[in-house]
Amino acid sequence: MTLDPKIPSGPIEQAWDKARFDMKLVNPANKRKHSLIVIGSGLAGASASASLGELGYKVKCFCFQDSPRRAHSIAAQGGINAAKNYTNDGDSVYRLFYDTVKGGDFRSREANVYRLAQVSVNIIDQCVAQGVPFAREYGGSLANRSFGGAQVSRTFYARGQTGQQLLLGAYQALERQIHARTVTMIPRTEMLDLLVIDGQARGIVTRSLITGKLSVHIADAVILASGGYGNVYYLSTNAKGSNVTASWRAHKRGALFANPCFTQIHPTCIPVSGEYQSKLTLMSESLRNDGRIWVPKEKGDKRPPNQIPEDERDYYLERRYPSFGNLVPRDVASRNAKMVCDEGRGVGKTGLGVYLDFSAAIARLGEHTIRERYGNLFEMYQRITDEDPYKVPMRIYPAIHYTMGGLWVDYQLQSTIPGLFVLGEANFSDHGANRLGASALMQGLSDGYFVIPYTVGNYLATNKFAKVDESHSEVQSAVASVQQTIDKLLSIKGKRTVDSFHRELGKIVWEYCGMARTAEGLDTAIGKIRALREEFWQNVTVPGSGDDLNQSLEKAGRVADFFELAELMCIDARERNESCGGHFREEYQTPEGEAQRDDEHYSYVAAWGYRGPGQAPELNREPLEFEYVHPSQRSYK
Repeated sequence: MTLDPKIPSGPIEQAWDKARFDMKLVNPANKRKHSLIVIGSGLAGASASASLGELGYKVKCFCFQDSPRRAHSIAAQGGINAAKNYTNDGDSVYRLFYDTVKGGDFRSREANVYRLAQVSVNIIDQCVAQGVPFAREYGGSLANRSFGGAQVSRTFYARGQTGQQLLLGAYQALERQIHARTVTMIPRTEMLDLLVIDGQARGIVTRSLITGKLSVHIADAVILASGGYGNVYYLSTNAKGSNVTASWRAHKRGALFANPCFTQIHPTCIPVSGEYQSKLTLMSESLRNDGRIWVPKEKGDKRPPNQIPEDERDYYLERRYPSFGNLVPRDVASRNAKMVCDEGRGVGKTGLGVYLDFSAAIARLGEHTIRERYGNLFEMYQRITDEDPYKVPMRIYPAIHYTMGGLWVDYQLQSTIPGLFVLGEANFSDHGANRLGASALMQGLSDGYFVIPYTVGNYLATNKFAKVDESHSEVQSAVASVQQTIDKLLSIKGKRTVDSFHRELGKIVWEYCGMARTAEGLDTAIGKIRALREEFWQNVTVPGSGDDLNQSLEKAGRVADFFELAELMCIDARERNESCGGHFREEYQTPEGEAQRDDEHYSYVAAWGYRGPGQAPELNREPLEFEYVHPSQRSYK
């Protein structure tokens, strides 16, 4: 398959303006004749639904939670990037663009990233108008702080609750449109299949999580904003309900899945404390502004941190990367934490941890200032660990957080299935092999508020839509397929729980396709995943029926998709014989232990096509061209 990213010609700084002008428009009176489906109600989904409803389209928004306010976007803490340059420290649209391309280790599409940087300035104005309580300086101007991968302060924040406050802003805009009856909100409902009719995405098959009833919803286009797939690892910072099912079912209907092995390990998470822990807790990257990361210089030093003298501490990020110090990008910080722990210098009972120390900042700025900046984060940490971070350093360790891979989209955010648009973390487009901190919220709102209203309008204005109803053969076939999968899961009646399979799968993927990967390990993982998947379909137990609330059945369907995704992740990582960003192949590293890219052979987007059960996936390549930011060996020293 030939992949056309549909990048506008001409200078990159004019591309989005040119694209918008060239797009066909839908007459305001005709907008109400078009129906749209939005899957997901996080920042991308809620902002898209609100914007499209405001324009006059008939929108149905689906979420599996009981309210849009429960979307996982609420968990984002540290902030949102924007090239406002309020601090007058050298920031610009071009610098944000440059930092993002470089931070993604030159594996993102330039045009998409530049648009993101351009639109970022509008996002802040939009959110302020919605009443988002961003932090402010004494004089009333919006405050900024720095984040990893940048040497400027461009991150806007609302204490450690930025995601929550941004989601409340989008939620209020969404509720306004629900009240105006342009948007119909359908909660506690899960998408289980995509309807592709005459080559176009025309609707979805859903299951009510309350009644178990299967339903069909027809529309002129489908917008998928269902988040990432970090929960394939079982232990992650994602909400427990986060899953890949909507994206994966679309993938099996023809949407290519791009760069699945590009997963982000967040360096500042509370370490695992027990074998039966079900999720991990993120500690905002913003903490690295004032916290210093260190481990003891000597292996096996188990003294309490306050008893270790300054000259016996190794501030390893400051030592190795003097220019960026503790604010190196996430992939670099995570690999270095793993390295010192592998050397036997990790802290805590498990040895899988490093210190994040605020004593110097407290001495310099005062406890009151630190409490104002990070108070809720410190409180959360203390409640979980029973340790006071004002008195002793936090213990942190990397954990799965974000996924840069996702469904392939072109410049208009349309997948390889016409009429299927993909927003936010569910697509692959803006971050390359590593996402800079505070850029996820930026992308979600950019896609939802400022991009999709134009691009979906262009699609509607340039296509004709035949009348489709539930009697259509493709609709009937899709419903039957969904029911068949449900019946199969319920009929196995094995001896192992869904969670036991998910936990074992997560351990395999973490060990062999986590922070460090090898060809041998990935081959091993593929074999183990296939064997475990076979056992799953023979020995899983799903109690209850499909005609009622059944959380085991929900989990079983999602874990079945995780099995297939996990195999593709390992195949993708095995195929990419280089290191870049979050994809670190131990065979490909510089003498200093940094990621070593192979631009000659792997400067492309790997977009995988589904061929059917038991068939090897098809690799399609979108070459990446760099006209403005020329690839080089990343250096944060």
